[in-house]
Amino acid sequence: MQMHGSELRQKALGLLRNGSKNADVARALDVPLGTVSYWRHVDRAKRGECPGAHRAPCPRCDGRELDEAAYSYLLALYLGDGHIIQYSGHRVPSLMISCGDDWPGLMDACEAAMRAVFPDNSTCRVRRTGCHNVKVYSKHLWCMFPQHGPGKKHERTIALEPWQQQIVEEYPWEFIRGLIHSDGCRITNWTVRLVGGERKRYEYTRYFFTNKSDDIRDLYCEALDMVGVEWKMTRRGQDPFNISVARKASVALMDVHVGPKY
Repeated sequence: MQMHGSELRQKALGLLRNGSKNADVARALDVPLGTVSYWRHVDRAKRGECPGAHRAPCPRCDGRELDEAAYSYLLALYLGDGHIIQYSGHRVPSLMISCGDDWPGLMDACEAAMRAVFPDNSTCRVRRTGCHNVKVYSKHLWCMFPQHGPGKKHERTIALEPWQQQIVEEYPWEFIRGLIHSDGCRITNWTVRLVGGERKRYEYTRYFFTNKSDDIRDLYCEALDMVGVEWKMTRRGQDPFNISVARKASVALMDVHVGPKY
């Protein structure tokens, strides 16, 4: 076994105390990473700096300040493409939002919202076919998303708590943007008209939101009403799953505050 002298150990500890990463110190001093990690652990233990159990404060339980704009957006993402789960081998539940790889900007916005709402918790991205699951672990997910429950969202009641309703009313555009980013789209339709004997192509933009849950669609429509966006329900066969925004002034408003996915 290779032995390392106290001088080398002290040099490593000096670098670590100044903020260097374990891997960088190991590489610079040609010392195994496990050895550097052990030295750091012993040094922190002697100075009483070893971390204890992670107890991140909660806005609901502990009164921690909440980034309400980010929460309004994240709540909408959860209602559209998110779910909360706790595996038997994990100590805490995780919030997972599925984000398509075609829209990396949406994925970044999702992760940024998670970090803003849960600043003391780590986030990660798990690769799946055609998408990434953006995740955050927290013991307080049940507090922050009381809509969680067994079964599919469209098969159970989805209703906002009064404190959530207040946040959505304060930040309706963030809520609308989150719903569009999860279960909506911005498309360009076109048609051909005969004008002066000549066929001309006309293009026009529309926003669609599609969700099987009557409650979630109602929440979306209520938010549109708050900001003065006109909408109408359209059908997919016999099912009223789609909410359309097509009037020019309303589309212009949506373009300012939502825009296409990116």
